[in-house]
Amino acid sequence: MTPKSSASRPFCLAVLGTVVLLPLLLLAAIAVPWLNRISTLNDTIATNSDQLQRYQRLVRTLPALQAELEQARTNDDFDAFYFKAPTQALAGAQLQTRIQEIVTAASGRLISTQILPPESQETPLRIRVRTQIQGSTETLMEVIYALDQARPFLFIERLSVRSSARPITNANPALARRRLVANQGGELTMRLDIYGFVLGGSAP
Repeated sequence: MTPKSSASRPFCLAVLGTVVLLPLLLLAAIAVPWLNRISTLNDTIATNSDQLQRYQRLVRTLPALQAELEQARTNDDFDAFYFKAPTQALAGAQLQTRIQEIVTAASGRLISTQILPPESQETPLRIRVRTQIQGSTETLMEVIYALDQARPFLFIERLSVRSSARPITNANPALARRRLVANQGGELTMRLDIYGFVLGGSAP
């Protein structure tokens, strides 16, 4: 009986070891990914908490920023910088009126004026007008100078100038040559885009 007992002992130990190790391996296979997942979630929570705190700080500053903006809108010191109008359409009308006054004061003629659509959402809003003005060289120089000195501030974005004189051909073919029609008065046509900024303006 003793030899049989000695021979079966290693087998029993192997079975016992398998019975003990197999659950441990299964537990490790489940626990390791779970622990890694918990670590990842903890990192994500920490990151989101930091972002939330930053957003909360920004939200807390919003009333102060709104108060400063409202103060700027009602501050007379800003009259030199911005048009004041509740909508872009009204601000554009103010800009057109100001341009008309400048051109008239310079003895020029305002041929056309058009409010251009906004290029993008801007703060403060930019109001753009495309206009054509006709007059002498001196008139156009006075218009440009007046725009540079205007209040609220106005800025010239694009500018082109062409002569209003019409070239004609001499009726005699033997003496064909191009000359300018007389009595044009040296008039020029200036096309330019002008813009200014408005506080408190919204889309029409």
